[in-house]
Parts: sequence; structure tokens; C-alpha cells
Amino acid sequence: MTIYLDIILLENLCMNYIILFATGFIIRTKIKAIRIFLASLLGGIYSILTFAPTLEIYSNVILKMLLSVIMVYIAFHASNGKQLIKQLVLFYLVSFAFGGCAFALLYFIRPQDIFFRNGVLTGTYPIKIALLGGIVGFVVVTIAFKVVKGRLSKKDMFCKVTIQIGGKTKTIKAFIDTGNLLKDPISGMPVIVVEAVELEEMLPKELLLHIGEILEGKKSDILSCMPTEYQLKFRMIPFSSLGKQNGLLLGFLTDGVEIETEERTEMIKDVIIGIYEKNLTKNGAYTGLVGIDIIERCGNYEHFASLKGAN
Repeated sequence: MTIYLDIILLENLCMNYIILFATGFIIRTKIKAIRIFLASLLGGIYSILTFAPTLEIYSNVILKMLLSVIMVYIAFHASNGKQLIKQLVLFYLVSFAFGGCAFALLYFIRPQDIFFRNGVLTGTYPIKIALLGGIVGFVVVTIAFKVVKGRLSKKDMFCKVTIQIGGKTKTIKAFIDTGNLLKDPISGMPVIVVEAVELEEMLPKELLLHIGEILEGKKSDILSCMPTEYQLKFRMIPFSSLGKQNGLLLGFLTDGVEIETEERTEMIKDVIIGIYEKNLTKNGAYTGLVGIDIIERCGNYEHFASLKGAN
């Protein structure tokens, strides 16, 4: 039968693009179309080379795996080896799922003259079947991963937060609270709730010892005696949680916070620290609460957004 290499290139380019896009969508990483296109094109070119009789080396399993690594790296530009491995594993899982959907469609449609060449499926089936298989696979995989993500345990929902104030830094362990949507009502900046004890080296102890009285207006002189640059950074944050309805948190504008999860570390500006007088937990498992919106601003850690509806 006649093999049209341009059709094979186009089919594999489209399928690779859909698979890589789905992978990026699931892991919630920043998707750049040009990167995914170049990675998909590389996979498409490989599919053509498999038809060269003098280049049987391209059917080597090790080279196929190497090609996958290169494609995933080009598409998502992992910042470290651990992240690359996770992206590669998910890429394979998505590929297997898409392959299953494609075979299911081929089973029902039953096109003629289907055969394999070095692992590449070819035949007279139209490109729309390949695209339809990719779309169906994308929907199935996305729904499946959302269900799985929603059942992840809370042990995966912690991160390290490094607070920067006036040249000083403090690193705490924070719980990623999907219900924490605290924002400064004036500026709209997100609020990270932190136990007062963690800020003793960064803010005046007298301030931290009298937060309740300051909020009640009984110790307002404490704020007025502080340097002007500090006074301008204080905020009053209304909240309806932490065991109290219609309460207030004393907030302080940071110079920035560094969020570190399993996937990456990223600096975020314009974040307010909400100072909490008591302990957030009895066993000290964490001393801060980070809202899901801050994690999503990192373009990071694939499963947190789906957990909004799981808690």
C-alpha cells in the first residue's frame, strides 16, 4: 500500500501535541504552545524516520525512551531531575490512556489496512479518527485524574513558606488550606496566616504580645510608636474562621514570600501575613495556612486545585 509521509507526520504531530497538552494541563504547569509544538514535531519526525529501512536503530527501546525524555523536557522545561521524572511518568500514563482510547475507536470503526511499523500505527484511516481519539482520550484522562486527585491524603498538602520582612527571613511549614481565601479588602492581596510565635525575630515582641488589645483599640499607641515604614505596612484583615465569626486579624505586608513545594520554589510579591495569636494545631504539625490561590499563582503542583471540592 502507499504510505504518505506527510500524513503520518501530521497525524503524529497532532497526537503528540494533544498528549503533551493534556500532560501539562493535568500537572498544572505553564503551557507554552511553541514548546509543545516543537516537542510534538520532534516526535512526528521520529515517526517518519521509522520508515527508513536503513535506520532500524530508531526502533531501539532505549532511543525511544530518550526521545520521550527530550520531548517532555522541551515541552515543560523541568527545573530539576525530580520534576522531570514526574512529568515523564505522567506523560507515559497519558500516552497509554490515549492509546487505549484510539484502539477502542479503531475497534468500533474497523478501518482497512492497519499495520505497525516500528511501533508506529499506520493505515488508511482518516486523520479525523486520530484527532477524535485524542479528544476523547483528553476528556477521559482529565476526568480520571480529577477523581484520583480529589482522594489524595492531606500529607501532600504542605509546603515551606519563607517570609521576608526588612531583610530578615523565617521559614515555616504551612498547610495548603483550600478554604483559605483571605484577602486584604482594600488591596486584594492574598493573606497567609502565621502563628505569632514564628514572627518573634521579625516583628517587635511587644506588638506580638498585645495583638488582641491592638485590634480592640486599647493598645493603639504600640503601632504609633513604631517606625513609619512599619506603620504603613499594617492591615486589618476581616475573617470568619479559626473558631471565630466576624473577627479581625492584624496583618503585615511582607517584602515577599518564597513558596516551596515538591515541584518548584517560587518567589511571590504582594503578600500579607495575618498574625494569629494562638496555635493552629495542637501538635505543631504546621504553623501557617496558605490559600490555594497563592499556590495556583505559582503555576504549580498539579493536584491542589482539584482538592477545592474534595475537602
